[in-house]
Amino acid sequence: MSKPIMARATAVWLVDNTTLTFKQIADFTGMHELEVQGIADGDVATGVKGFDPIANNQLEQAEIDKGEKDPIYKLKLKFNAAAVGEEKRRGPRYTPLSKRQDRPASILWLVKFHPELTDGQVGKLVGTTKPTIQAIRERTHWNIGNIQPIDPVALGLCKQSELDAAVQKASKKADVLSDDERRKLVSTEQSLGMGEEPRLPTAIEGLETFSLSDPREDDGEDKRSDKDFADADSFFNLPDAEDNDDEDDDSDDPRR
Repeated sequence: MSKPIMARATAVWLVDNTTLTFKQIADFTGMHELEVQGIADGDVATGVKGFDPIANNQLEQAEIDKGEKDPIYKLKLKFNAAAVGEEKRRGPRYTPLSKRQDRPASILWLVKFHPELTDGQVGKLVGTTKPTIQAIRERTHWNIGNIQPIDPVALGLCKQSELDAAVQKASKKADVLSDDERRKLVSTEQSLGMGEEPRLPTAIEGLETFSLSDPREDDGEDKRSDKDFADADSFFNLPDAEDNDDEDDDSDDPRR
């Protein structure tokens, strides 16, 4: 067992009773340095009673004295024969009853600020179920109007190191390219050697293939017959000249 029991309570005691640095306390308890700083600021582990590691046979006073004199010294956990061979408990994360009402706020915070996290990762971080996460994602939760996003680390539902590891893992998966996308990529040398392509104005964008020529034309020869061209007189349906003379004769005005 490389970490002390009741790590958060132990960190609270070390912050209140020693001059150890945040990093020394974080390394000893297995917490994140920012989480220990949050304990010192009163933002994390509010109301948690300190757990004395010296009285509980987890740390010796000599180790604390060495750490206070040397800021880069790492505290060593006192050997406990009863902990030899003990394995980490496996199973779903246990959330205390006093913290369970805070889980929707933590889920909303994770969904809002880390959308790359999967439902499984969010469930492991705050100890909840996928239907609850899905309801908050789709804003169909029965109390969604009253839920305010709160950092799960500040609520004590998970560690900062666990959150960072989950975000980093999710980011790596999001950056994976498919085979088709990877084939379209070119090297830096190839991209630098390519000339700049002329850009068309936005007003005529999409008209690159427009042409006034008839696609039925072959070899530039115009095979259209004279029948395809209409006579100018046909547009006006003008009568023949002889018909006009006859009409003029028949419609003589007797007053002339």
